[in-house]
Amino acid sequence: MHSDCDSDGDGDRAAAGVSVAAAATAASTESAELTGRVDAMWDDAARTLESARALSGQVAAAAQAMARALDRGGKILVCGNGGSAADGLHFSGELLNKFRRVRRPLAAVCLAADVSTITSIANDESYDMVFAKQVEALGRRGDVLVVITTSGNSPNIMRAAAAARTAGLTCIALNGKDGGALSNMLRDGGDGDGDDGDGDRGDGDRGRDIDIIAPGDSTARIQEIHAIIIHAFCELIDLQLFGES
Repeated sequence: MHSDCDSDGDGDRAAAGVSVAAAATAASTESAELTGRVDAMWDDAARTLESARALSGQVAAAAQAMARALDRGGKILVCGNGGSAADGLHFSGELLNKFRRVRRPLAAVCLAADVSTITSIANDESYDMVFAKQVEALGRRGDVLVVITTSGNSPNIMRAAAAARTAGLTCIALNGKDGGALSNMLRDGGDGDGDDGDGDRGDGDRGRDIDIIAPGDSTARIQEIHAIIIHAFCELIDLQLFGES
């Protein structure tokens, strides 16, 4: 009987050993597959980042426009939806507080931050107007509106850009994919001649609109490029206003 029991126990232990080994092999294979997926993401991001070098001139021009507005006592308004709203909060926080150096605060407001205002406008009027009405209320000629979108087709972003033009603000777009309807709007009307949108010439404070389209079709890669551009904006604005650190 002892011999039979020992035999059964040995078989159970052997089966358990096989099961553990199989599980370990499966886990190792799964880990290798996951690691390979991460490596593929790094490779894709690196290719996209290299393609984005072509945007450097536009990024520099946009930073110049914002530094000029701030230097003249203007402000930066920022808006976006979802992840782009978070990017807007990131950007305005870096400007108002600091990026890499301690310096005076810079006037920047993210229009996606005020939940009460946003829900009020969305409930009473339309979500399409949640940013446009804030631009109308807060924007002044010579200010800059930065709109962040991965598609260029969000109706509330389009309305905000149109409101900015009417109010005499320069519009800078962090855009994506083919630029969408927003690119067409900025191309058709963003000529920087001081036209405030109603056919009359303004005082020329409204600069040329700039449409920066991140390369690629992946929303994730576009958002990553936008994040790098936002840091470039911060670096270049500080450099222009405060010199080398």
